[in-house]
Amino acid sequence: MHKKETLKDGREVLIRTLTLKDLDKLMEFYRSLPEKDRRYLRVDVLNKDVVEHRIKLTKTGEIVRFIALDGDRIIADGTLEFSTEEWKKHQAELRVNVDKEYKHKGLGTILLRELYYIAAGEKVEKVVVRFMRPQAAARNICRKLGFHEEIVIPDYVRDQKGKTHDMVIMTANMRDFWNELEHFYSDSDWRRHR
Repeated sequence: MHKKETLKDGREVLIRTLTLKDLDKLMEFYRSLPEKDRRYLRVDVLNKDVVEHRIKLTKTGEIVRFIALDGDRIIADGTLEFSTEEWKKHQAELRVNVDKEYKHKGLGTILLRELYYIAAGEKVEKVVVRFMRPQAAARNICRKLGFHEEIVIPDYVRDQKGKTHDMVIMTANMRDFWNELEHFYSDSDWRRHR
């Protein structure tokens, strides 16, 4: 995938598939994330070997990763991870990270839309997101997009500093997710007035 999109502030960005050639730029992106955001990520994104391994996993087809670029700079990444377990083949996990300068400009919604198209093409029925309890803002965005809290598992995961947190699992069926995503995307002022 390789396409241009316009953000709410009029900036044009490129959305495309992540490749191994993007490793150094991706590391710069992760280093630019505030420590409070990196703290709750599943893996240590400051460890280049870990990040490189995760990029290589895209070759298996089990993970789809897109990046957004402003010029040569990565400003966001989005991941759709398909389950390899037979009993969860109808599910996929969704993750999006956006540079603080580009938040509230529609970029996250654009990435979610593109990942939705991939999930629909793969006949995914349910999309899953997982958070640590302190990630309230991310959970609120997901609620607006049709996700519902399914379960909270107390003291289940550790952040990058080793502190234990509750894990919140939210899900959305594909129809509800699309309805809310389309509403969120098409009703925004910047889309109506382009």
